[in-house]
Amino acid sequence: MLSARAIRTWTWLHKWSSLVCTVFMLLLCLTGLPLIFHHEIGHLLGTEVEAPPMPADTPYASLDRVLEVARARHPERVVQFASQPEDSTDLWFVTLTPTPAPTEDFKSVAVDARTAAVLAEPKFDEGFMHVMFKLHVDLFAGLPGTLFLGFMGLLLLVAIVSGVVLYAPFMRKLRFGEVRRDRSTRVKWLDLHNLLGVVTLVWAFVVGATGMINTWADLLIKYWQYDQLSALLQPYQGQPPVPESERGSVQRSLDSALARAPGRKLSFIAFPGTAFSSPHHTTFFLRGGEPLTSKLLQPVLVDAKTTEVTVAPKLPWYLTALLVSQPLHFGDYAGMPMKILWALLDIATIMVLGSGLYLWLQRKQPRPLADEAGVAQPVT
Repeated sequence: MLSARAIRTWTWLHKWSSLVCTVFMLLLCLTGLPLIFHHEIGHLLGTEVEAPPMPADTPYASLDRVLEVARARHPERVVQFASQPEDSTDLWFVTLTPTPAPTEDFKSVAVDARTAAVLAEPKFDEGFMHVMFKLHVDLFAGLPGTLFLGFMGLLLLVAIVSGVVLYAPFMRKLRFGEVRRDRSTRVKWLDLHNLLGVVTLVWAFVVGATGMINTWADLLIKYWQYDQLSALLQPYQGQPPVPESERGSVQRSLDSALARAPGRKLSFIAFPGTAFSSPHHTTFFLRGGEPLTSKLLQPVLVDAKTTEVTVAPKLPWYLTALLVSQPLHFGDYAGMPMKILWALLDIATIMVLGSGLYLWLQRKQPRPLADEAGVAQPVT
């Protein structure tokens, strides 16, 4: 049994952690809802690029040829990344930027992996889904906005834990999950708030925790590069970045990477000097072939000059946690059934947040809500 002082402390934590984060959590739930179905919405809007059907035995073009075709579209830029969709090897997305450094100024070129023909130059930095994504990730404020939302996620976890602690002592006189429809509007909303809070408890905690972890992505990657990758690349210290004219075949580099990690498939390529690589290597991030292992990446660093594998380090636990949390946050593990479940729980969470906000705005009623609801009071 909690003491009166403990209940007051938990009540204070629940009230203020909820109030501070509620508006931002509502924003994240509202923007996250369409992001759960971003592939399906893209197909509906016609913004998803798809490779044309061809016979299954159609040979693939060399990756060097694909990159050459993409560079020809924007010769003043450098290739920063290249990737393939998880569900297709018939398409390449090549990202070109003014310099290898991280930037929001990028051009994307979609190239057919078999014919090396340019299929489209999709615009990922405009439109409805881009606005939803930016609001959800960083409020259009870059890293400070991302870290701020991470702090809001932490407050959400505090609100969930404190709400669980308070549920039992304040609802001792009621049946579990009861909604008293014959009472006032405020009481009905209080009961509904508690009921939906219990229903969405685990989901909200998982999504809140994974969302908070995702906000640390840039910092975790930088720490990995500083802590582990720099030690592995000690022999390259002092050497200038490899100029494009001296780089070997990217196709041979890819073959070397796949040979080093048999059974894996390519997720994306980071070219020399970019945020996910080193100035001297082309880094290939390979994924497993199963639904769970497809989210776990194995980096393979290939010397940009010799096209030979330098090292294939195992990712530390914190990056593994990050990679697992990213798809789990959007329900991207088990296809459409999990996405639908995630959407329903998201809507229920919106109702929890909205009802909590309503109860706060109605706090100045003549009778205290606890008295009106007839719930148990803290025992002194």
